[in-house]
Amino acid sequence: MSETNDHQPLIEICVEGIDGLLAAQAAGADRVELCASLIEGGITPSPGTVRMALELATIPFHVIVRPRGGDFLYSEAEYRSMLADVEALRDAGVAGVVVGCLKEDGTIDEDRMTALAKAAGPLNVTCHRAFDMTRDPFEALEALIRCGVGRVLTSGQRDTAVEGVDLLAALVKKAAGRIIILGCGALAPDTIGTVRSKTGLTEMHFASLKDVPSAMRYRNPKVGMGGSDLDREYRNTVTDRDLVAATIAAARA
Repeated sequence: MSETNDHQPLIEICVEGIDGLLAAQAAGADRVELCASLIEGGITPSPGTVRMALELATIPFHVIVRPRGGDFLYSEAEYRSMLADVEALRDAGVAGVVVGCLKEDGTIDEDRMTALAKAAGPLNVTCHRAFDMTRDPFEALEALIRCGVGRVLTSGQRDTAVEGVDLLAALVKKAAGRIIILGCGALAPDTIGTVRSKTGLTEMHFASLKDVPSAMRYRNPKVGMGGSDLDREYRNTVTDRDLVAATIAAARA
């Protein structure tokens, strides 16, 4: 697949699980980032989820390799589990992997990122928003290029792409075709066109999520599996197909 279609931006949708992937591709996405637990920012999905995605996907998907939520400073055991996941995903035949490792001083962990990129072999390798937690984005960009990473997901080190638009534009210019800048950050129909025009991004990423009530009729109000928000047990977060389609249309208007 080409990176753009008639000079239109390539659109990647961040999803949780198979239903999200199916909704995104039905809405016209070019690519999916497949995750589990988006409430934690996304962690590695199960092997079964990946196998089902390989069966059902009609568009490429990249799989996040992140062993837990929280920071991006991993123990040796966590790092070794990431290497094992990357190797398994490579052998399974997915299109790409999404990874990110930092050092405690806020720089890219070049040794680990280089090893992960090498383990990926022919797969596309994206650095996720660990990049947005680095102390110097331009230093981090050069480090990722040295590591052999092909793409970096970023909101311009701000909560939203609108707030980070100046840095996004500067990163596109600095990248100069050496690495793809995949712009993200609360992109929606009313913002994505402006962000695209101000930055020159060729790839854009968003989630388009909504909460829907559970279909469960029996409910136990005394137990919460995820903490104090007891209602969370009966509220599901899903990819909003209509919002995905509307945001894509706005990006390509």
